[in-house]
Amino acid sequence: MTLVTMKEPFLIGKIDIASAGPHCKMLLGDLNGDGRMEVLLVQPDNRQDVRYIPHQVQCLTAFDLEGNLLWQTGKPDPGAGRQGSDYPAQIADIDGDGKLEVLCVMDSRLLIINGHDGTIRSSHELPHPHAHDCIIVANLTGGTHAGEIILKDRYHRLWALDRHMNLIWTYEGNPGHFPWVYDLDGDGCDEVMAGYDLLDHDGMLLWSCRDLEDHADCIWVGDVNGDGEPELVIGGSVTVMYDKQGKELWRYEGSVESQHIALGRFRNDLPGLQIAGLDRLVREDDGKGLVGKDALFLLGSDGQELWKEDRKTPGWLTIIEPLRGWTEDAPDYILAFRRGGGLFPALYEGNMNPIVEFPTEGYVVHADLWNSGTEQVIIYNEGTADIYSSKPAILSECVTGAPLPQPKRLSSSTLYPGGEI
Repeated sequence: MTLVTMKEPFLIGKIDIASAGPHCKMLLGDLNGDGRMEVLLVQPDNRQDVRYIPHQVQCLTAFDLEGNLLWQTGKPDPGAGRQGSDYPAQIADIDGDGKLEVLCVMDSRLLIINGHDGTIRSSHELPHPHAHDCIIVANLTGGTHAGEIILKDRYHRLWALDRHMNLIWTYEGNPGHFPWVYDLDGDGCDEVMAGYDLLDHDGMLLWSCRDLEDHADCIWVGDVNGDGEPELVIGGSVTVMYDKQGKELWRYEGSVESQHIALGRFRNDLPGLQIAGLDRLVREDDGKGLVGKDALFLLGSDGQELWKEDRKTPGWLTIIEPLRGWTEDAPDYILAFRRGGGLFPALYEGNMNPIVEFPTEGYVVHADLWNSGTEQVIIYNEGTADIYSSKPAILSECVTGAPLPQPKRLSSSTLYPGGEI
């Protein structure tokens, strides 16, 4: 395999986030409309459990990229829960006025919070006590923007709310971790891929995947095979691709547990899109006392395996995402973090070579933080957040005054990354 020289990223900023409290998840968005994104630290309450207990937010803390504390809603708790499942919070322009709101479940209520100052705009009763495993923003009515909200419990039910937070439909089935919404039929309304079931915008079942076990860990939408139509790629017990009418196109069964997948043009020498994946080869939480291990893999547009990592170090909790635009002319890269075993967060190209390794361990978010034309990477832990770029930048000079729109990827933040391309 061709050797690729790794390039050092530039550290362009460092933020002290300790005042947000421990065990936070970071969200990104231009909260104050100044043309540069802010970071929002979401702390869960002390009931947060990896799998079963309903999830709520304890505290929200907003910083700008220079580390200035902008606002804090709630009070940090040193005994907060931990990541391992989604936190019910998103940043989105829910009313279409060009200003961002923060949606969250706090104190058993669904709150709509003003992004610029953290004040509570409105508070709503949950449709069910367990309706806060995560929050999905959708366009279910054909409006000019995504203004509806879907709530879910951990593994069984969805509740769809209209723009006034009234219940419009419910679903019961196997919705997986984070349903993905997309207008597959071009009618102006989103369909909902709820795990292995595709629902119409009104909650009616259109079709279901067949012969799949467990639940959907992640869902992606994109024109994988180049036929001009979107396909759905789902990672769960196996990795499968369906057309939008519900026909299975291929199935990859060469993984033990397809925990994460990511679509991208990782290889320009191949047709269509490629599917990066993360296979959990050995779990540490199954009671067998084994040392966990996972491995990256890459599939072609036809579902055939192109390569699979022969990992030599332990570590079984890797998260992968595609990263587009690290540099102006770069192909898509596979961003892999939380690897363990001494492997730092890194960007891998389509032949499995790491081309950028970040010298900081932690969770990772990424975006074009000030409309620069490239993406930056933020790696954060309990006390600090490091901002990296492919080129030097002075953050104090990156405020443009033109509000940044919120990309759908950033208003659909999840520990189980899905998406569309």
